[in-house]
Amino acid sequence: EFSGVVEALGPNVTNNGAGQEVYGLNDWFTNGAQAEYCVVAAGALAPKPKSLRHTEAAVVPISALTAWQGLLEKTQVERNHQVLIHGGSGGVGVFAVQLARWRGAHVTATASAGNIDFVRALGADKVIDYQSTRFEDVICDVDIVFDAVGGETLERSWKVLKPDGKLVTIVGPGKDSTNQRSRDAFMLVRADGQQLANIGKMIDSGDLRVFLESVYPLDRSS
Repeated sequence: EFSGVVEALGPNVTNNGAGQEVYGLNDWFTNGAQAEYCVVAAGALAPKPKSLRHTEAAVVPISALTAWQGLLEKTQVERNHQVLIHGGSGGVGVFAVQLARWRGAHVTATASAGNIDFVRALGADKVIDYQSTRFEDVICDVDIVFDAVGGETLERSWKVLKPDGKLVTIVGPGKDSTNQRSRDAFMLVRADGQQLANIGKMIDSGDLRVFLESVYPLDRSS
């Protein structure tokens, strides 16, 4: 993921212009972004949110797109859905909580005790301290589980779903990887410029908040 300024255009590219401030996500398997310059497909770019600096915009694409695609595409969250989000204070979780709330869902999230107030401020209706409470003891009949933790948390999550509920995990299919249900639950984020453009508009309007803790410069020693 990256944020920067378009330096030059490839053949037949017309939807971006040199000098435009953009942000985006490169292909997982072919191109990176840990350099002064990177090559990216035009369809993976979107205008950088005007309210963010490049250092802030660069942390958005993977996390925000993962939450967007998991909730709005894969599980199709709607108003009044009961949604459980594991890892509500994590990089993906902060966007998942905000997007689910924006869609009008009733949001329950798991987090550590020190992050409970933070996740509530993001819009969660209820936050469960996973270190002191087993979530399946206090919640059931969930329409959607968004899992950003995996492992035992993922395995325990199936039992809180409604019979027609949906679970999505970004960690892996879990122990029962031979089960079609478990395989179908796993998702890997993809680059999508149009979705990033929509996310950027939400950031600029204040519907999505971005959090950045630390910035580390590229290693110029070599």
